[in-house]
Amino acid sequence: MKYIKDLKDGDRVFDIYLCKHKQSAVTKNGKAYENVILQDKTGTIDAKVWEPNNPGIGEYDALDYIEVYGDVTSFNGALQVSIKRIRVCQEGEYNPADYLPISSKDIETMYQELQGIIKSIQNTYLKQLLEAFFVKDENFIKAFKKSSAAKTVHHSFVGGLLEHTLSVTKLCDYYCSAYPILKRDLLLTAAMCHDIAKTKEFSPFPENDYTDAGQLLGHIVMGSQMVGEKAAAIAGFPQHLLLQVQHCILAHHGKYEYGSPKIPAIIEAVALNYADDTDAKLQTFKEVLDNNSDNTGWLGYNRLFESNLTASRLD
Repeated sequence: MKYIKDLKDGDRVFDIYLCKHKQSAVTKNGKAYENVILQDKTGTIDAKVWEPNNPGIGEYDALDYIEVYGDVTSFNGALQVSIKRIRVCQEGEYNPADYLPISSKDIETMYQELQGIIKSIQNTYLKQLLEAFFVKDENFIKAFKKSSAAKTVHHSFVGGLLEHTLSVTKLCDYYCSAYPILKRDLLLTAAMCHDIAKTKEFSPFPENDYTDAGQLLGHIVMGSQMVGEKAAAIAGFPQHLLLQVQHCILAHHGKYEYGSPKIPAIIEAVALNYADDTDAKLQTFKEVLDNNSDNTGWLGYNRLFESNLTASRLD
């Protein structure tokens, strides 16, 4: 199949894609059409069905795998597909792995590395807390391995939450060696738990969209609640220790305007905030470069970085 990242203006497509989104709309002239988002493991592309009543347009819906025939055009600087024909495909006609973005790193290897870090935690209460999530809770483990870390911004792929969590945890471990004032057990526990509620904030792939709980509460608040629930089942868990872990979770976005209910008040919360921000931004920049691998010049303005980014290095 021809992947979305390889499509160019003027291409003709005749392949199977995941219909991630479908919405009926009307032009200024009152003509009905449909907005569609097509997806494969390399990304998404906007598409239009300008004649939805055409006999070649079969019945289909969001999250169907559809065979698409159409033309790739450029509109306002972005590619889109003008769809002429659609046919819903049945199981066996496609390989789901071609349509879901997945981590380039081995998921089981990453998970074993995370469990190895848990074994290094000395505080018995914090180790029990981590084991309650990452060793004993089979439903959580299954969701955690498959979840993304975001809808679109960074690590928005299967295994993304695990990859991001491991990276943040390893950054925090480095901080502990560079700044011995940091309490390693506390910081690494908070790092491993800081985004656990993204398993509830986002629906599973292929949808990977905000759930009602995600919209109404968000992963920061739910993550603090989840930690509190697990800690309540551990006999004698110190209240002051729970509050510190929860504070790190509640403050890990750093500022109110970034969705953080609290501003970091302990040094471990500061460290977690910077580790989280570092990994998110570097991964985002990496994905920008990956998606523009043929462009060695300026890539345009990026809202997250508030800068016109470039792929070039001056030697």
